[in-house]
Amino acid sequence: MNRTIRSLKPYPMEELNRIKAELKDKGIKIYDFGTGDPKEPTDPKIRQALIDAVPEVSQYPSVAGRKELREAVSRWFLNRFGVKLDPASQIIPSNGSKEAIFHFPLVFIDTDIPEKNKVIFGTPAYPVYERGTLYAGGVPVPVPLREEDGFLLRLDKLDKSLLEETKIVWINYPHNPTGATAPRSYFEEVYGICREYGIILCSDECYTEIYYGEKPLSALQIGIEGVVVFHSLSKRSGLTGYRTGFIAGDPKLIKEYRKGRASFGVATPDFIQKAAEVAWSDEEHVEERRKIFNEKRKIFIDFFDRIGLKYLYPEATFYFWIKAPDGMTGEEYAKHLLKYGIVVSPGVNFCSGIEILENRCSSEYFRIALVPTVEECREAVSVWEKAHREL
Repeated sequence: MNRTIRSLKPYPMEELNRIKAELKDKGIKIYDFGTGDPKEPTDPKIRQALIDAVPEVSQYPSVAGRKELREAVSRWFLNRFGVKLDPASQIIPSNGSKEAIFHFPLVFIDTDIPEKNKVIFGTPAYPVYERGTLYAGGVPVPVPLREEDGFLLRLDKLDKSLLEETKIVWINYPHNPTGATAPRSYFEEVYGICREYGIILCSDECYTEIYYGEKPLSALQIGIEGVVVFHSLSKRSGLTGYRTGFIAGDPKLIKEYRKGRASFGVATPDFIQKAAEVAWSDEEHVEERRKIFNEKRKIFIDFFDRIGLKYLYPEATFYFWIKAPDGMTGEEYAKHLLKYGIVVSPGVNFCSGIEILENRCSSEYFRIALVPTVEECREAVSVWEKAHREL
């Protein structure tokens, strides 16, 4: 087996699936706040668009994607962020964002140039930034994110020698798992540093449409050169199972990435693309989803305030990043909650593999994802309160 793959711990969400199966076998009712896979129904017009598009004769789709979908994405991006993207040269459909994020380093990391093969990302983090780097033969550089910095990845605090050796920087705001958001000044600073050192700035923007106040920014509002952004309909429109999103940005980088993707077998089926076109062309269902997430959010803000758990940044995403009670790690508290059927993600799930190997992985935090229904959230709160009292 590939040594790099063998050294990785199991993917965190697979471990959660195993735990949930054990609880189910014991007959314990599960309240699943572990995996970010909301239960709200997909909008009927999106489902109907997919049904209507299923062909009698199935044929291979193209990596470049349908022109109509790329045009719909271009219109959406202009309306949402005020940035005009050329559908022909600056947009590629993807199968959600995960595969695109994973594959990106395979195209842009050159293992024959070891002096420029590092990939920087902040931790806690979405595990795919590191895993894609490792599979591509790059060198992942996890940088701990600090609460005092608002969980912002501070490139200005890193050694210049490291930045000179860096090929890719990953940022992710609104942030998974903490929910932190970034101001324009932060994007401007990061963009400037990446341009100075010839670094590709990759911005994972999958949560920009789940917000409860000020609209989050896109990195492309700051600059195009050297920037690639990743968007998905999984969170915005509840199409997690459809696997559809897009990559956009610097036309030179998009051209090379499109060329590389032809080798991966990741062209999105046409009937999925037609459903995605409907989704990107409609905001009504997105506004309705935000209202539902906000209702769940308020339930838990009231609950955490009542029992005294400290939570951070509940202004975007459908996550809460929460400190465990004094004297406990997030993992210990998560194990306690499991006895009552409440599934959360301990903060150690978002450590990098390097931190784990170097025994630097510990966390007082845990994450919940607001994926159960509103009624299930209310029910879970009463169970959770009992669990908290019985610590």
